[in-house]
Amino acid sequence: MSSTAVVSIDQTEGFKNKVHCTEYLVNGELKTWKGNTSEVYSNIYTENSKGEAGPTLLGSIPDMETEAALEALNAAEKAFNRGQGVWPTMKVKDRLKCLSTFAEKMKAHREEVVELLMWEIAKNKADSYKEFDRTVDYIYDTIEAYKKLDRKSAKFDKQSGIHAHIRRGPLGVVLCLGPYNYPLNETFCLLIPAIIMGNTAIFKPAKHGVLLITPLLKAFHESFPPGVVNIVFGRGRKIASPIMETGQIDVLALIGHSSSAVALQDLHPNKNRLRLVLGLEAKNPGIILPDADLDLTIKECISGTLSYNGQRCTALKMLFVHESIVDEFNRRFAKAVDALSYGLPWDEGAFLTPLPEPNKPAYIQDLIKDAQAKGAKVLNKKGGQLSHNYSYPAVLYPVNNAMDVYHEEQFGPVIPILSYKDINEPLDVMAASEYGQQVSLFGRDIRKIGPLVDVLSNLVCRVNLNSACQRGPDVYPFTGRKNSAVSTLSVFDALRSFSIRTFVAAKDNPYNNEILDALMDSKDSNFVNTEYLL
Repeated sequence: MSSTAVVSIDQTEGFKNKVHCTEYLVNGELKTWKGNTSEVYSNIYTENSKGEAGPTLLGSIPDMETEAALEALNAAEKAFNRGQGVWPTMKVKDRLKCLSTFAEKMKAHREEVVELLMWEIAKNKADSYKEFDRTVDYIYDTIEAYKKLDRKSAKFDKQSGIHAHIRRGPLGVVLCLGPYNYPLNETFCLLIPAIIMGNTAIFKPAKHGVLLITPLLKAFHESFPPGVVNIVFGRGRKIASPIMETGQIDVLALIGHSSSAVALQDLHPNKNRLRLVLGLEAKNPGIILPDADLDLTIKECISGTLSYNGQRCTALKMLFVHESIVDEFNRRFAKAVDALSYGLPWDEGAFLTPLPEPNKPAYIQDLIKDAQAKGAKVLNKKGGQLSHNYSYPAVLYPVNNAMDVYHEEQFGPVIPILSYKDINEPLDVMAASEYGQQVSLFGRDIRKIGPLVDVLSNLVCRVNLNSACQRGPDVYPFTGRKNSAVSTLSVFDALRSFSIRTFVAAKDNPYNNEILDALMDSKDSNFVNTEYLL
């Protein structure tokens, strides 16, 4: 690893087309912001005209105040209009047309968004393209999932002499807050299902990965009726906090840290009617059994611990290795970590890239020093080598519960390894943990794997057999127990999370049956309808 990750001015001109965002979207208007702005920097350094290296200026965004936040809230409320608005009462097929229009317009900005992903959050080129393409696919998959849902709902049921026409209806106004590590994909996995179900939304982009939303403002503006999607920029305490304090938010949709989610919930005066859709932190373990295939296990553990530098809630954040193989595993794993390619996001084959948060290298160093002071060693030769924007992955062993890295979700390139003798040791740690998202189980003997799966499936929500933890494919449920999630996000489950079952019921008699027949023939109701989308 080089001592610095500077992009020299003679190698590149740095970020060529600075993005100075002066617009925000409220009530169907792209409004010009004339107040204070905040500069957006990349933690990838470039040299200035004096030959001095420093963070790269990428552009600026509006630093909006409470007044603008409440303006966005009022627009969303007006568009929903207590369920009477154009959007929540619109035919399903017409809402889906709006989503399809947006997806087509979004695709035209692929290169801009990918470039911003690389510069803003230092995601490598391959993963940046993957995030964009996966997000577009997610929109189309969500459209198809809603069509299936609509087909299943296009009928009347009859039980105990009562006809029922059951559909899923919107919940109201959604406050949508996404994370910096997947600022496009994870955010849209909240926003898209929320609006497709007939809700209206206020969306504030994450602190890092904020500029990449600006090329899409016009697409949102041109694709949806006024007030359906409102996009504002600024600090959470100026935007999200005052919105929550009004009590007018029906759904808090957030992917981030549980402390943020709790703080925002506490601001809402009517918590009993606040629906939560939350993707929160995790401390996903890997459990490596004595008969595990080490070649496969090491490959998956490299991916699981260090893809995007470990900055994923689904990352493997602890490795439990059986004492009979721990020495061999550690030797081979440490060697594999040191062999990883480090570079700038656009460098071909770069696996490790700079950290987007300026304070993260120092935080990783603190975890390493704390662990070393309490008995751990750094097993790999490059472990903890430091530059201004990176701390090279450190493999720590042996780790114990006195160390900070044992308890904290490190969200960065440091890998704690623990050995165990009895399988109950890692199981007890998982049972006592505040988190319960996923686990990776590596082994071959089904006599051991079978009972373990039975236990693990009651501790977490996804058991990955001989593979790293991950979110996808997006058709599979993505959720967690305890402090790791509230509600379920997947192409289908998210539609349920952002809606509620609602239905029309009528006693089976000639009077009501005549009315229902007339309703279906008249097309006066978009709700009472047995037509379905192909």
